[in-house]
Amino acid sequence: MAGIETLFTNAKLADGSLKDIGVAGGRIVSIEAAGATSGAAGQVDIAGALLVPGFVEGHIHLDTSFYGDKWIPHKPCANGFDVHERVAFQAENMAIAAPMEERARKQLELCVANGSLQMRSHVTVDGSVGLRSLETILKIREEYRDIIDIQLVAFPQNGILKSPGTPELLDEAIGLGADLVGGLDPASFDRDLNGHLDVVFGVAEKRGVGVDIHLHDFGSLGAFTVEEICARTLALGMQGRMAISHAYGLGDLDADSARRIGAKIATAGVSIMTNAPGDHVFPPVALLRAEGVNVFAGSDNIRDSWWPYGDGDMLGRAMMIGYRSGFYTDEELSAAFDVVTAASAKALGLEGYGIAVGAKADFVALAAEHVPEAVVAVPKPRRVFKAGRLVAENGAMIR
Repeated sequence: MAGIETLFTNAKLADGSLKDIGVAGGRIVSIEAAGATSGAAGQVDIAGALLVPGFVEGHIHLDTSFYGDKWIPHKPCANGFDVHERVAFQAENMAIAAPMEERARKQLELCVANGSLQMRSHVTVDGSVGLRSLETILKIREEYRDIIDIQLVAFPQNGILKSPGTPELLDEAIGLGADLVGGLDPASFDRDLNGHLDVVFGVAEKRGVGVDIHLHDFGSLGAFTVEEICARTLALGMQGRMAISHAYGLGDLDADSARRIGAKIATAGVSIMTNAPGDHVFPPVALLRAEGVNVFAGSDNIRDSWWPYGDGDMLGRAMMIGYRSGFYTDEELSAAFDVVTAASAKALGLEGYGIAVGAKADFVALAAEHVPEAVVAVPKPRRVFKAGRLVAENGAMIR
């Protein structure tokens, strides 16, 4: 067919059909029954493997991972999970870690090798580090721009009001190249919910960017903060550009209360990110989705000061979310897959995502019969294609 640069033959789609997919200019230009298309300049045989959109890493920290660095033993909090204490441990560990550029590259390449082609990374911007970490990660983003698309969140890891100069730094960070403004536990960390949110939403409104706030608070405090964020989102007309990461408090609610707040979250167009952590409650994925909430996922921390786990595999994350949510049916397993693909793409506002004519040719070939099997089996190795070009195979990125 004229205009096709590369024809991907014998690709099994999620509906079970076998297709030939034509790609030109980094986009999908045709999807036809296998064997129905000819005349392409180049061909890649998918050989009946399951072809799915590239995974979306919706929440990660490129600046603080120790993946690929020397092993740093995990240090537990003195009396249960405490954000302030974990932040202090992180500062100690960062002082002895390898250069950030080295660690960020290794983490990025791990994610790409596993099939993530879009990412949102939070990067510390506050009085403790200024803009230095952001400047480093911006350089890394440029270096990998043809391999993975990266959104950056200016993240006040040490608080906003407690860290002098941070409000101004968050504003400067957006001007420097960050895509969104972040926040951290407004009520429990800075102990001033309104003051913290005034800064976050003030920068977002001034700069015309979205917001992604870390919210670790449990119980009624966490739920109340979610409601306050939703109210501000509606008041400023920011539906679809607001995300709350973790939102542990939603996992503490009884079903009726969770449904009520879920309806408010859906009306406000706020997305909820979870990584289904092993030692905390987390948002009820199925219940929130039933209420119309967009629930997405990320690895969060990979082998850093918060926990020693993480492998950069969003398909594995789908399995973990499904496992911890009690997902067993094919429909439920497909929902877990949606959380790390289409739902994450929606949360990030990605253009041209999916396997469809006109979409970006960003996809992954998996050894699975269908999506539910892929979620439970987490098959490897994989072939990963960015804009129709092979960028990773057999667990390694190709430069």
